Amino acid sequence: MQQFRYDSVIVLGHPEYYPKFGFKEADTWGIKDPFGAPAEAFMALELKEGALEGASGMVEYPEEFNEL
Repeated sequence: MQQFRYDSVIVLGHPEYYPKFGFKEADTWGIKDPFGAPAEAFMALELKEGALEGASGMVEYPEEFNEL
């Protein structure tokens, strides 16, 4: 199995589902989504404590996401 060693995860998902796994609103860290989704649906999770400390800005998705 391949190890990717990511420090955090960003999701656009159901606000009643992801928080039970520790996800918090991404704007807690100043992270914004490019789609204008409700803040409670755009979430982040630190896989390593402090991984998002000092993070901010707009998340960039691959071009294919803009075609939906």
